[in-house]
Parts: sequence; structure tokens; C-alpha cells
Amino acid sequence: MNKYLTLSEASELVGKSKETLRRWDREGKLIAAREPVSNYRMYRKEQVENLFSDFLEEEEDSRNDVLPNLDYTVIELFAGAGGLAVGLEKAGLKCVALNEVDKWACETLRKNRPNWNVIEGDIRNLDFSEYHNNVDIVTGGFPCQAFSYAGKKLGLADARGTLFYEFARVVQQVNPLICIGENVRGLLNHDGGKTLRGMISILNEIGYRVEPIRVLRAIDYKVPQKRERLILVGIREDIDLQYEYPKPYKRVYNLQDALKKGDLYDCDVPASNGAQYPKRKKEVLDLVPPKGYWRNLPVEIQKEFMGGSFYLGGGKTGIARRIGWDEPSLTLTCSPAQKQTERCHPDETRPFTVREYARIQTFPDNWDFAGSLAQQYKQIGNAVPVNLAREMGYSIIAFLNSYYNSLNPQ
Repeated sequence: MNKYLTLSEASELVGKSKETLRRWDREGKLIAAREPVSNYRMYRKEQVENLFSDFLEEEEDSRNDVLPNLDYTVIELFAGAGGLAVGLEKAGLKCVALNEVDKWACETLRKNRPNWNVIEGDIRNLDFSEYHNNVDIVTGGFPCQAFSYAGKKLGLADARGTLFYEFARVVQQVNPLICIGENVRGLLNHDGGKTLRGMISILNEIGYRVEPIRVLRAIDYKVPQKRERLILVGIREDIDLQYEYPKPYKRVYNLQDALKKGDLYDCDVPASNGAQYPKRKKEVLDLVPPKGYWRNLPVEIQKEFMGGSFYLGGGKTGIARRIGWDEPSLTLTCSPAQKQTERCHPDETRPFTVREYARIQTFPDNWDFAGSLAQQYKQIGNAVPVNLAREMGYSIIAFLNSYYNSLNPQ
């Protein structure tokens, strides 16, 4: 029995038009097989069947929003420009302290939230013992760094010198009910999976049970961007409750939802500064249609633009890539005009502006970014999408409501 289906076969199997399946493909819900099955895009039959049941059996989207029963507090480490903090705030959580080493990101935080306690400086020089047993949540988007393995089971001491060690040290000092770490998807396989296993064993050592690791897709949580974040959730070992990840939404928002008036924003994107392409690059990208990339260029221009990499394998689909209005943006990077990760505006031949970048990350329009243009792009590109953070916030609130209700049963 064939494990793979053509677009026509998949359409016939689930009773949906080929255009619907093409849309699922564009939105990242339906992933074409990576194996060279044929010259056409092929899909795993099992994936098509699962997708159909996941996205079409429910009448309407479930909702994650829930009100906090008490004032729940957060310490955020590696806070950046505030994507995670703003999302958690929108959900109803209160940040009591935010630490960040980058001075421009700190200026951004202070500029937008003068009441926040922004602690600027290297986390390695900071002590959070004053918050011991007084804060519910510690969060942090620590960098992915390899560890030094001293023994068979990695302990906290073996992670010294890494920023995950600092995250775990602060968790140990504060002793929150729950800790949340977030990172890139690549952490799953970093150093053959040893890095992630080491992190889990360290959290176990300091008294936290790690829930099953999940990679959340931003497009499932009202973010018009194909971004993925690995989430690491630690529950204090004296708490016998399971954490539930936020439920995904069926609707996927696209670039038009991000930049035009609609359900996500009540006005078109405000005008703002933005980077520009060099003259020759603009001439080349002028030839690329919406949703196209370098392979849509005339062959001679492909060879000129790609240089030696023209003859190498791989799709390199991020090069000379123009985003379409009816698809989510590809993952934003810290620089809007890097050749390997091009994100060109659908109609105009230019990178996205600062405010367009911020919209794609679901920041509110009144969230201002400090520093040079390059610093602003870097802050936005590094951020956790605000809407994804808000949905995470709701799931944390649901967990804490259950915990405190269990202490005082009615």
C-alpha cells in the first residue's frame, strides 16, 4: 500500500479541494515528504489523514484564555525587548523583575514600561535570593550551549560557565512553583540530544520535574509567522499537578493579517524606517514574484546571483525570497536583508520595515524599540512572538489556578 500521495490523491482522500491542500501546504500545516519520492510534491498518507481529523472535525476553535484567581508573579531572565514579558502581561501575569544584558533592549523595556523593575547586567553577577518563595514563575530564553560532562549524569556543577547554569541557579534561589525555558527547535538535537538531557537532569537535581518537551509552532497561536520555539517546563517536585500546553488554534494568520487592518490589528501597519537593498540586489529581486525565490529568476541571473552555490545541492529557498500576502512570513531573523534568509515585501522590493517586523512578531504598535535601525531589527528578530507568549501565559495561569485551588478546596 502506497505510503505517499500526490496532491490530487490527498484531495480525493479527504474530500477537500486541491486549493485547500495547497493552502495547508503554504501555511505549514501539510509538509511535503523530504525523500525524493518523485518529481512532484508528495505527502505522507498518515500525515494527511491526521491533519484532516485534527483540523476539520472540531466545529470551532477552543480558547485558552483564563483569568487568574490571584496575582501571579514572574521573574524573567534574558528578557530581550520584551516579547515574552508583554505576552505574559497580556495574559494577566505580573513581572516583578526582568534581567537583560543588552543595553538597547533594556532601554526598550524601560521606555515602554517605566514601572517594570528592569535589572540591566550580566546574570552571572546577580543574586535573586530576595525573591525566595515569593514568586510563582521564573522564565528565560537562555542560549543553547554545550556542556562539559563530568560524569554519567550531568549535574548543576558540570554546567558552570553556561547561561543555562545561571537560569537553573536563579530557579534554585527563587524556588518558584513552575519554571519555563524557551529555545530554538535545534536544542532537541544539539550535541546528539545530550544538551537537552543534561538540562533535564539539572532541573531534576534542583527539585523540578520536567514535563514532556514540546516544540510550539507560532502559526498555531495567532502569529502570522512560521516560527518554532522549544518549550521546557519544570514543575516543583512537591506539586502533584500536570501542566497542559496551550491548545493550538485552527486558523492560521497570514502576512495580510499582519500588515493590514483586520482581526489581528485594527489599522494598517504604521509607516516606519526600514533597511534598503543595494541597487543590484534590488534589480534582481524586482524579477521575483510573490512567494517566489531565486529559482524563479532567469537562469543566467541565477548563476550570477548565487555564484558557486548555484551548482550545490539543496533548495536554499530563503535566498531571494519574496513573501506572499496569503501566507505567513517565514521566521524573521535579526537582520532583514541576509542573503540566506531573505524576507522581501510582497509588492515593494525592499525588506520589511521595523514596524512590519514588529507586526509579524505580534508586538503592539505602541511598543517602541530603542537604538539604531540594526539594533531594533535585532531586538525584534530575537523576540518570542507576543501572541505565542500570551497563550503560554494562559496555560501557566490555568496551572496556578489549579494549584492554589487544591490548597483551599471548596
